[in-house]
Amino acid sequence: MTAVPLAEELLLLAYDDETGKASMPRISLDLGMAAAVLIELALAGRIAYADGALTVVNPTPTGEPVTDDVLARMAADTPHSPSSWVQRLRHGLRDKILGDLCDQGVVRDVDETELGFIHVHRYPVVDRSVEADTRGRLAEALTGAAPDERTAALATLVAVLRMEAALGVGGETADDARRRLDEIATGAGFSGQVSLDDSVVRPSVGLVVAALGRAVEAALGPRR
Repeated sequence: MTAVPLAEELLLLAYDDETGKASMPRISLDLGMAAAVLIELALAGRIAYADGALTVVNPTPTGEPVTDDVLARMAADTPHSPSSWVQRLRHGLRDKILGDLCDQGVVRDVDETELGFIHVHRYPVVDRSVEADTRGRLAEALTGAAPDERTAALATLVAVLRMEAALGVGGETADDARRRLDEIATGAGFSGQVSLDDSVVRPSVGLVVAALGRAVEAALGPRR
């Protein structure tokens, strides 16, 4: 796998470059990380939806440590539904991804102490090139350019996680961005509105997206 993992791209969008703090609810970000890794595996042909569950169909490692850890865990476990995997994988995943980004020199770990004993970690950006590429691809997609498959998947995650503000848009522009993100998700077959008989739609990706949407709504309430 040579592309930057979707989970890393999503996390960089969710963290403020300067303060190194998450700019969205931690629960939704953790759910998004889990969904991003599952979508990564589906796009790589490692997992597929069958008989109500996500199943490993190719255990060959992708070459990306966090993704391969999840793949090995899924291969060793019994199959579970997309919703179950999103919930099972969200715990501790963000810390692993942040650790990888620190090791790569993309962000740095700032360990601070509050009230004399509470440790708080911030992750300001060091190498902005990764996020710059991510934002550039999304910006092109928002202007109407046809995105590639991975950009469409990332745009779908941004839409479901209600992360329009992370793209630097607000007000009516945010509404326009939300509509365009939804268009991208639907056009790519990633919207979660899946038909298992529709050869154009990838059921495993769409069902993960649908599971993520339900989990985010349960955590944050319906989108207003």
